[in-house]
Amino acid sequence: MYPNFYFSILPTTTVKWFFLHFYFSDVERNLFLRSLCSCSVLFPSCVSFFRAKEIKIKLGILLQKPESAIDLVIPYNEKPEKPAKTQKPSLDEALQWRDSLDKLLQNNYGLASFKSFLKSEFSEENLEFWMACEDYKKIKSPVKMAEMAKKIYEEFIQAEAPKEVNIDHFTKEITVKNLVEPSTSSFDVAQKRVHALMEKDSLPRFVRSEFYQEFIK
Repeated sequence: MYPNFYFSILPTTTVKWFFLHFYFSDVERNLFLRSLCSCSVLFPSCVSFFRAKEIKIKLGILLQKPESAIDLVIPYNEKPEKPAKTQKPSLDEALQWRDSLDKLLQNNYGLASFKSFLKSEFSEENLEFWMACEDYKKIKSPVKMAEMAKKIYEEFIQAEAPKEVNIDHFTKEITVKNLVEPSTSSFDVAQKRVHALMEKDSLPRFVRSEFYQEFIK
C-alpha cells in the first residue's frame, strides 16, 4: 500500500518522525515532505506540525537522515559535578564559627555553607571578593598576576562594577594606587576591610540562619 496511508494513520507526530527516517529513502522522504506541505487537506493533523515560524527549521531536521538512533536523542545539560566530599565538622568546630570568621572560612564545609547562605540573601559579593583575593595571592607569574588584578578590579572595585563591594573611598584609592605595580599585597587593605564587614554583619546573620543551625542540632 502507498506509504501516505501508513503515515496518515500513525498516532503521534513523534512516531511519524521516526517513520520518515527509518522507512523512507532520502529521495522518498524529500518528495513526500514536499507533497505533504502542499497537501494539507489530506493530512491536516501532520501539516499543523510544520506550520508557523519553525517550519523551515523542522523541515531541515527531517530532511537530514541520522546515521544512527543516537542522533535522535534530545541533548540535555549534564549535571554539574559534585564538589569533593569533605568531612562534616564536629559540634565543637561548628560552635567556634560563632566567634571566629577565620575558622569558618578555613573549613571547606563551613565556607560552602556560608557561601550558600549569602547567595540566598543575594549578598555573596563580599565573600567572592575575599576568595578571589586569596586565589590572587597564590599567583606566581607577574603577567598572570596583572591579568587577575585587572579582572578583580573590574568585577569588584571600580564604580558600577557587576559585584561592587562596599568599601570606603580611602580604601578604594589605596587599592587603585597598589595596582599600578601589581603585587601579592595589592588588595590587602580592601580584603581586610571586606573581612571586617563580613565579620560584623554577615557572620551574625549566618549564625542565626538554618544553614548554621543544622550543624549544631
